[in-house]
Amino acid sequence: MTTAERTNQQASTSPLSRLQRNHGLEHATLHMLAETHPHLSLAGHSDMGGFWILGNVETDELRSAIDRALTRMRSGESGLSIHPNCGTNFVATGALAGLAAWAGMLGSDGAPSKKLERLPIVIGLATLALIAGQPLGLLLQARVTTSGKPGDLEVVDIQATRRGRMRAHRVVTKG
Repeated sequence: MTTAERTNQQASTSPLSRLQRNHGLEHATLHMLAETHPHLSLAGHSDMGGFWILGNVETDELRSAIDRALTRMRSGESGLSIHPNCGTNFVATGALAGLAAWAGMLGSDGAPSKKLERLPIVIGLATLALIAGQPLGLLLQARVTTSGKPGDLEVVDIQATRRGRMRAHRVVTKG
């Protein structure tokens, strides 16, 4: 094995890579479920050991969606790893809006009347931040928080549980 191959293998088995690939598979699975259940409310959460799918979906339907997601991702549909409702988008947008509001209040010296005068500026800056936040979140997903290349990632177990009235599934992965 060459040094480059060894480096690539180590990178694909690193904790960060596992998290990114699990996150990507979680998103792809949500896309597959949305194709068959367009009005079903679902959420997910990933970690290095797999991911959770929260929502009222049957375990066999979830398994089928995961299998389709893996097949499509391995066939080159890496874009399935990006999801418009990912927390990365919300964090990016919130951070930009918060920074915009902070910047808009610079120079108001804490006086309520000066803050009120600056409110239109803050609203304008926050609006621009909200517009920029969505593409920034998608970019962060593509480059940092997800991977559309699952490699040797495979599902080893799906554990169904209930969280109150909601069904939850723990998807355990390896690879």
